Amino acid sequence: MSAAIVLFAHGARDPEWALPFEKMRALIQQRLPETTVLLSYLELMQPNLETAIGNLEQQGISQVTLIPMFLARGGHLKQDLPKLIDRIQSNHSGLSVKLAPAIGEVDTILNMLSDWVCTTHQQQSK
Repeated sequence: MSAAIVLFAHGARDPEWALPFEKMRALIQQRLPETTVLLSYLELMQPNLETAIGNLEQQGISQVTLIPMFLARGGHLKQDLPKLIDRIQSNHSGLSVKLAPAIGEVDTILNMLSDWVCTTHQQQSK
């Protein structure tokens, strides 16, 4: 196994906040059993991104697909994440990190969310 997926979320003080992300990680792991799928957090929760990627490198992973679990590209994705990735790449030179778009920038996801909102509205309006 030389490739992995890291889901990167903000983090929160309340551990229940992470439950949907943990469920998403488990669903992806089910669909890709030969791929390591991890969660990492910007702040307030562990593991942070550098720790998660360092652990992957120790397992012999050489390529990471990094998925930002953010709906919008604010300062964390525009400023903080590029700095984190640069630091990780310099500290873990044998590892390639490929950054995917934030989930809120993916039309398929936005369409699914809007479908759900419309369906929910229609059900609630009956």
